[in-house]
Amino acid sequence: MTEPALNLDRKVDLKDLDLDALTAFLDGLGKERFRARQIFRWMYRQGVCDFAEMTDLSKDFRQELQARAYVSRLVPEKVEVSSDGTRKYLLRLADGQTVESVRIPMDEGRSTLCISTQVGCAMQCAFCLTGTFGLMRNLTPSEIVNQVCAAQADGPVNNIVLMGMGEPLHNLDNVVAALRIFYAEEGLNFSPRKVTLSTCGLVPEMAELGRRIRVNLAVSLNATTDEVRERLMPINRRYPLARLMAACREFPLQPRQRITFEYILIRDLNDSPADARRLVKLLHGVKAKVNLIAFNEHEGSDYRAPTEEAFEAFQSYLLQRNIVAIRRASKGADISAACGQLKGRLEKEE
Repeated sequence: MTEPALNLDRKVDLKDLDLDALTAFLDGLGKERFRARQIFRWMYRQGVCDFAEMTDLSKDFRQELQARAYVSRLVPEKVEVSSDGTRKYLLRLADGQTVESVRIPMDEGRSTLCISTQVGCAMQCAFCLTGTFGLMRNLTPSEIVNQVCAAQADGPVNNIVLMGMGEPLHNLDNVVAALRIFYAEEGLNFSPRKVTLSTCGLVPEMAELGRRIRVNLAVSLNATTDEVRERLMPINRRYPLARLMAACREFPLQPRQRITFEYILIRDLNDSPADARRLVKLLHGVKAKVNLIAFNEHEGSDYRAPTEEAFEAFQSYLLQRNIVAIRRASKGADISAACGQLKGRLEKEE
């Protein structure tokens, strides 16, 4: 639980508080517990940010809230729309920093929202543009949640993936608080089955996440040997493959739940038949599915996308050995859809 900072000299953003923390905050003001659920419904079900509009609260209570707290919101500063319907939002935060989120259209009019958890990232993965910015700071729970609220202005969001800028488990407390807001019936009312968190493999935090809250887990794997993974993902020096895969086997799963392994195929680096064979061995004993992703070539990178033949051969090998291996379709190719591309391009222009 994120504890409210009850500092009367500084207003509290109520969207930084999950339901328990908001209840504790209101209890400190001498208010009844059910008031927290009322305020949650106003903020998340009605989209209200002005206490004056919370008409089932007394006028005195609304004035007290106005004096001690506020409700934040984010409005996209720029939106790019792809020909396939993908929408990329650039969101300006209160301190002037920017983050991105991406709304991805799915079948039957549904949509998935990819959201950020940090400004920049400290993990320095070689294939990721966000890592070139370095880590500026963690996002607060409100800044994570408000990405979803902003996207809902364009219609319902059906699934959330924490796969945007930043490493979610490097910001664990704030991410857990945001997840509790996502799941609260009076909040955004998402089922945990509809929310996925992606990590590069912070092993102790994976265990802590599993103890604290339910969420679908995705692991960014991208290599089948420690040598290659260390080149791509420096975190592998601290948590090598054997330790990472042991943590995956220990992660608590529901009966029909699987861990998703994200594997970005990069030409002549990790896309060989030998890599496919090693990947099958690595996944032994793990309830797994694999998302195969062709590397998204971008300016300044020496890496290249795999050939179509190499991609199909890699996927076929996994499928023939009864591993669920899904080709994740590239969306938003005609806009700055990869993490960090829109932020990077616009900051160059400024």
